[in-house]
Amino acid sequence: MNPRRVLDGSDLRRLIEVRARALGFDILRVARPDSAPELPDRLAAWLDSGAHGEMVWMEERAGARAEPAGLWPEVRSVVMLGMSYAPERNPLDLLARRDRGAIAAYAQRRDYHEVMKGKLKELGGLLSAKSGRPVKVFVDTAPVMEKPLAQAAGLGWQGKHTVLISREFGNWLLLGALYSAADLEPDAPEAEHCGTCRRCLDICPTAAFPAPFRLDARRCLSYLTIEHAGPIPVEFRVPMGNRVFGCDDCLAICPWNKFAETSREGRLAARNDLEAPALHDLARLDEAAFRRLFANTPVKRTGRDRFLRNVLIAIGNSGDPALSDEAVRCLDDPAPIVRGMAVWACGRLLGSEACAELFARSGTGEPDAHVRAEWRAALAMPDGEIPLP
Repeated sequence: MNPRRVLDGSDLRRLIEVRARALGFDILRVARPDSAPELPDRLAAWLDSGAHGEMVWMEERAGARAEPAGLWPEVRSVVMLGMSYAPERNPLDLLARRDRGAIAAYAQRRDYHEVMKGKLKELGGLLSAKSGRPVKVFVDTAPVMEKPLAQAAGLGWQGKHTVLISREFGNWLLLGALYSAADLEPDAPEAEHCGTCRRCLDICPTAAFPAPFRLDARRCLSYLTIEHAGPIPVEFRVPMGNRVFGCDDCLAICPWNKFAETSREGRLAARNDLEAPALHDLARLDEAAFRRLFANTPVKRTGRDRFLRNVLIAIGNSGDPALSDEAVRCLDDPAPIVRGMAVWACGRLLGSEACAELFARSGTGEPDAHVRAEWRAALAMPDGEIPLP
């Protein structure tokens, strides 16, 4: 083949499909940029309801997010790609091991943004060179609605839990997109195949789905443990169990996962040390140790303090008094969000009488209002009874 010859039609499609497979992508489909005309109204209604919580970036450039041409007017084709990250073991099994931290399956491995971005750039470069038309590359870092576009392209459908489900790979697909100025033949959209099944809705520990196909992120443990910056609301702490980063419940229960295959991409292999890390060890992470342990993984984006907040909630839910030593040690942590959850964990594991002694040592003069509120709750005191600094 003449490397300078411009390709189009089926020849161009076959070329990028073969290369995508060689790069480790499991599935490739194409949609027109206007193939999801309902997106603007759907996104606007979701944002207006406030269900996105503190994710203000969802509001920014909402027009570009809802319509591909709003992001890049030259786009003529949207190439959607998926890469499997199906776990080898059922994530639900770990929830019974209360002395261990449960990390979402996608986060137990190298950050998929880093893995996929280079591959998408290589594929996009090939597509641009062979079509003679420019290409834009996106991996969950730009205002792109990957899941609706993936459904429009035929990769799968958005299930009742709003996550994309594939008949070949279950709901364990990482998504990337190429916006191309070339005209590629689009694939047929995928129909919804959830039927009467509602397992993903019923298993949610915080009732984050007000209705099928609708998610209230403010109640979602993935949002709360990753995106939410402040103290976890009290009503969600016990339901968190031992989940310290994300939640896989609604994904793991999906019956379509029986067809899923583990990733062919070696760089996406799960790390053994992140599959079931001991809460005892996680609670002892200082900033440097946190960065070392979670280098090049999605967990690093939460930061050490927010992650320790989650770990201490898991410790409080463990029912193991032996772990109380870790909570007690964290009462003097420099970060208020860590101190506050340490107080909560001590209250759960030790009771108010023991907490009174701890308060005399570590709580008097507490400068942070949220931490003082945690002390009041742990000591069963009404507002105003704790001495203020």
